[in-house]
Amino acid sequence: CWNVVAIVDEVTDRAWFEVRRFPHAVTMIREPHHYEDVKSYLIEGSRDVAVLDTGTGAGDFAGLVASLSARRPRVLQTHADWDHIGASFRFDDVLVHPSEAEKLRAGYAADRFAAQFSPASVDPTRLPSDFDPSSGIPGCVPTGSLQHGDRIDLGDRVLEIFHTPGHSPGGVSFLDREARVFFVGDLLYLGRMLLFFPGSDPAAFLESLRLAEAIAEDVDTIYPAHDSVPL
Repeated sequence: CWNVVAIVDEVTDRAWFEVRRFPHAVTMIREPHHYEDVKSYLIEGSRDVAVLDTGTGAGDFAGLVASLSARRPRVLQTHADWDHIGASFRFDDVLVHPSEAEKLRAGYAADRFAAQFSPASVDPTRLPSDFDPSSGIPGCVPTGSLQHGDRIDLGDRVLEIFHTPGHSPGGVSFLDREARVFFVGDLLYLGRMLLFFPGSDPAAFLESLRLAEAIAEDVDTIYPAHDSVPL
């Protein structure tokens, strides 16, 4: 069980996004009108705010982050799939696991990006009027790397980094040991796991699950990137 201090639902004036605040200064930014229903997170420290992934690229994600936190944003990529890097190029400080740095630099091709916003994948009535998926996702040069065992100090708050591949080679999860919360990207969620396509590795996924199991006693709440939140 996990104790809720306060949960407040907010729908922003940007119809594409939904914002939800959780205990321990955690804010979820959800994109509910796309079939991926991806969730990104803000984690507030006294100096910096960690931005865990940057969504699909539809809507003014960077502007929304700035409206939600006055602290310096540091983008920490759980991995570099297209639906997690959409606005990363709009930030000055972006970190990713070395094995997916080149994927982040490459961005996402315009034809593939446009296909992700077909009527079968998205509610077109909720897309921002100025959004043009035919431009693709620009590449983003990472400013640093995320390695297993590293610690990200946000100011009076530390995130421990765990390399958790399987879904992708550079999957990374973040543990806030003091708050007892675990941010897992696409490692764990209540839905079908995508593990059998180029770049994925079911054997590595099993080892990542074993790693998560080993720290389970230190965790009360899990924040995944898809499906039900929190776990």
